[in-house]
Amino acid sequence: MLWIPFTLMAAFMQAWRNAFQNQLSKEVSTAGVTLSRFIYAPPVAAIYLALLYLFKPAAAPQLSITFVGLVLLAALAQILATALMVVLFRKRNYAIGVGLVKSEAVIAAILGALFFGAALNATAWVGVIIGALAFWLMTNPKSLKAASLDTLLIGLGSGLAFALTTLWVREASLVLGLPFPHGAAWVLLLVLMTQAIVLGGWVAWREPDTLKALLARPGQVLRISVLSCLGSLGWFTAMSLETVALVKTLGQVEVLFTLLISARWFKEQLSLRDLAGLALIVVGAVCVVLA
Repeated sequence: MLWIPFTLMAAFMQAWRNAFQNQLSKEVSTAGVTLSRFIYAPPVAAIYLALLYLFKPAAAPQLSITFVGLVLLAALAQILATALMVVLFRKRNYAIGVGLVKSEAVIAAILGALFFGAALNATAWVGVIIGALAFWLMTNPKSLKAASLDTLLIGLGSGLAFALTTLWVREASLVLGLPFPHGAAWVLLLVLMTQAIVLGGWVAWREPDTLKALLARPGQVLRISVLSCLGSLGWFTAMSLETVALVKTLGQVEVLFTLLISARWFKEQLSLRDLAGLALIVVGAVCVVLA
């Protein structure tokens, strides 16, 4: 049952990371906000891996082409997912943006059932339907005619990219074949290194002023990177022990953390419709877990 505390830790860290990224999104570009979660994270992951080998020695990993491909796919998918999430923050307020991204849990359950042999029963499908209703409530504040299609598509796109990230991360951990928790730690380090190199190089080439802006905010960026690394550590470790659908649906408690942060820190006012949507996301997640 170790996957449960790792998942709760990940949800808590991710809620705070999203809050700081939302704040940074008002000051730098989408690419810069996305890079902020990766720029200082690899050293933290490297220290964690070194401590694991110090206190619990294990074999060195054998890197296959399949493993490298899964790491690359996961790294690129997470970059895309984060960029879409930042765009979403600029379209709606913080809590609703995160709520839309939480479509990740439903999408992961569907993809798992279709392509990873994790079939859904009736209770799980009820959860999927409730989740869909929640997203409709949160993206249509007035009526169907006033539907914000672009907001819905961006939120679902971010959720899809995050879902693919987690599915590929789990597969990479299983392919590596190392004991718990070393496999997840190696995947974490290699994914973060890939993201820092790829996105960091792109930003340095195309948006040098953005890179300067990040380096001018070392404390803010460091907080985001460390929280992101700790959150990913929790997700990757939990998913090496349990299926993605269960981990991500339990991880929906992040919505509750988000509500508290949104109300107390950002002083945002949520409508009854928004609160109903967020509550339904949690109900849908519970249904999938119970299934």
